[in-house]
Amino acid sequence: MTVADDSTEEHGHHLPAVEDWPRGFGEASWWPFITALGGAGIYIGAALFLLAQGQDPIVNPLYGPVAFVGSIGLFLVGLYGWVYHAFVSAFWSSDGHGGSGLRWGMVLFLGSEVATFSAGFVYYFFIRAGTWSTEEFPELVGSLVLVNTALLVLSSITLHWGHIQLRKGNRQNFLVGLASTLLLGVVFIGGQVYEYYEFIQHEGFTVGTGIFGSAFYGLTGLHGLHVSMGAVLIGIVFIRALYGQYTADRHVSVTTVSMYWHFVDAVWIFLVVVLYVGAEVSF
Repeated sequence: MTVADDSTEEHGHHLPAVEDWPRGFGEASWWPFITALGGAGIYIGAALFLLAQGQDPIVNPLYGPVAFVGSIGLFLVGLYGWVYHAFVSAFWSSDGHGGSGLRWGMVLFLGSEVATFSAGFVYYFFIRAGTWSTEEFPELVGSLVLVNTALLVLSSITLHWGHIQLRKGNRQNFLVGLASTLLLGVVFIGGQVYEYYEFIQHEGFTVGTGIFGSAFYGLTGLHGLHVSMGAVLIGIVFIRALYGQYTADRHVSVTTVSMYWHFVDAVWIFLVVVLYVGAEVSF
């Protein structure tokens, strides 16, 4: 009987992806590849959506939304299988070893994320090098973006505080820190959606508003997608915390999710300085 089977029988778990897939291949797994395919499909769907815009669209307008929604589903399925197998299935029977490898795995993943965002910023710096007029831009540095930035920074503080409380053995404060972080993250996402609504409906500033419009919505949208995924991960950690799956000595997934969330926070600060403030600075 496998470790996963022991965990399943002892603690009543009967969920998909309890064992790795495909079975019989040891540590080999297709879940990361499924997740990667879903992530790539999201970008393809966005590209198809842009190709369907204008008076003479290149592709059918239905292709983009269908590919986008289907890819999100594939991404979530792959992410669930991957995360469940890596962190949940053998939690109760595992001795806690392998945490270092998982942390380094997150470091490598964040390295790929740095490359992804860097490509977007290189594009922005390239178009920013030319002379442009800011008259068609809405007021980018307003109270909304400042409040949103403060909320995201505060969410990193509450998450770090909660993590420290867990290491001290204070489970109640740990839960408070997680819940506060999740709430602040959700409010941030809502604030970004509201900002989009204001820009598009009242200012007429859309993805088609020149090359800056594509850069602005591309970078902020990419970041919003990462914040949304981070909120899902924190929600998973919070639910697991309610079941008592973390202790002062066993908190690998809390550490890795915290690394991801702090990275997203740092990217947003850089994005605000470069994109919001930088766009209003005339050279």
